[in-house]
Amino acid sequence: MNRPRSFKEIIAIFVSLVFFMAVYVVIHLIMPVSGENKWREVEIPQGASYSRGVDILANEGFVENRYVFLLLGKLTRTDRSMRAGYYNLNKSMTPLEIFDRLRKGMILEFTVTIPEGSTLDDIRLKLKEFGLINDTSWRLTTDRGFLSSLNVSAPSLEGYIFPDSYNFAKGTGPKNIFSMMVQRMREKYDESLMKRADVMGMTENEVLTLASIIEKEAVYDSERPRISAVYHNRLKKNMKLQADPTVLYGLRARPKLIRYIDLMRSTPYNTYVIYGLPPGPIASPGINSIRAALYPENTGYLFFVSMNNGRHYFSRSGAEHVKAVTLYRRSSVSKDKDGKKENN
Repeated sequence: MNRPRSFKEIIAIFVSLVFFMAVYVVIHLIMPVSGENKWREVEIPQGASYSRGVDILANEGFVENRYVFLLLGKLTRTDRSMRAGYYNLNKSMTPLEIFDRLRKGMILEFTVTIPEGSTLDDIRLKLKEFGLINDTSWRLTTDRGFLSSLNVSAPSLEGYIFPDSYNFAKGTGPKNIFSMMVQRMREKYDESLMKRADVMGMTENEVLTLASIIEKEAVYDSERPRISAVYHNRLKKNMKLQADPTVLYGLRARPKLIRYIDLMRSTPYNTYVIYGLPPGPIASPGINSIRAALYPENTGYLFFVSMNNGRHYFSRSGAEHVKAVTLYRRSSVSKDKDGKKENN
């Protein structure tokens, strides 16, 4: 009859099994699936569980032993969720390196930076560069139903996309992208600014429209409240704003220089023709321009002209303004001639 195993023998067998299991797991964590040094993008769809994600990686050939991944997921509580998106993986990576990317949710992301004063055309090029939108999805920026869902009372998303840096995961839907950018604007255009707009008797669209004009006119922050004052004063006196940037925005070709004939063109944005503000913003204003639109300088200025150095000369009367225009335009022509002589 066989002698029953002693307690020490049972412990030894158990320890041996644990040891061999540990060796088995370690081997399957440090040994790459293959030596193929080729990067590929693997998509984990929205709503996929951890186990479903492991199955996808196994089917794509990045996971050889799914049970090791499931065990690791249990031990580290990573199995509770998996971040959806595109993972950039290589079969020459160790399974532990792949698991670490899953645990940290290291999906492919693009950083998109929108400078202050960007137009929708500028933003479209940025987003298309990263493959985040196409010509069809771009139509959302003027879609009435979508604009209404974002509570945007303007012809388009022009001016409602806040100029900032955004991190978008590859595969993020266009609706989510635009919603995030508008939400960023609403975070900056906070309750205190909304209350100020109510005091000023201005809607959100009017604030952003005026702020966008200020953004296009100003170079230095110190001048923004003064430029704002000029436009507020003209609005109060029922004078046309006569803002050059709005003229350019209303032209399809949008030349760099305005001609006299352009000032006479009838467009909804030509403030040399229409009274009041145009129907919507002409660019994405930064927070300083938004604040300037709501907090104009207390001054009687009604005109300003560029001094050709980024700053402006402000006037209270038309006669003073005409003199300033003559002076600085003559100065500009002189500089152009000097420049041509130097180039020659």
